[in-house]
Amino acid sequence: MAVHPRDAPRSPPLSSHLPAQSHGRNPPGAPSGQSPGEKTGGSPGLPHGSGLARFNALSPEAAQVVLMQCCGSRRWAHRVCAHRPYPDLSTLIAAADEASYDLSQADLTEALAAECSEELGHGASYAALLALGAAHAEYERKFGHAFVICLDGHPPEEQAAHLLAAIRRRMGHEEDEERSISADELRRVAQARLCDLTHWLTSADGLSGAETGLFAPVG
Repeated sequence: MAVHPRDAPRSPPLSSHLPAQSHGRNPPGAPSGQSPGEKTGGSPGLPHGSGLARFNALSPEAAQVVLMQCCGSRRWAHRVCAHRPYPDLSTLIAAADEASYDLSQADLTEALAAECSEELGHGASYAALLALGAAHAEYERKFGHAFVICLDGHPPEEQAAHLLAAIRRRMGHEEDEERSISADELRRVAQARLCDLTHWLTSADGLSGAETGLFAPVG
């Protein structure tokens, strides 16, 4: 999941360690919200209300706005937008991966700067939240950007312990190694957010909100 305030149109910092989860959704390779019998072989076969079809139909400006909520690199958003239309979700994810692997160091710095550390919920104890807050602050002092990790596949009740262990482990890395790991985690987070985006666009509110930049990934 991702935690974002749903405020007025803006370009807010993105959640770093709370990426979109896919509980109850189809995995990458099958369009979100797909119903039995829906065609997935290409854009003409997608149902009118499909989130992917609606993403393909967005104006370039609106598409780049919502893509910037998936990864904060303008170059990444431009590349993913420019390759539309996508015939299926797996093709969109593959294009996003390719754009992620091709980020320059400046692009990566821009994307990491857009991330922010959000508090972890799911009933985590007060002591755990304090420890996480201190760990995030220490990490950001050392590396100069928010801690980025994809928590897909980890049950909510285990996320706090997994997150704290991951921060402490990665604090021992040299800067170059940690940037490389952060880049790969950012790629995985972008995948999850794209799945959330196509799911969100399936609704009428999502379609209208995309034009004003209201998309914010949620779990």
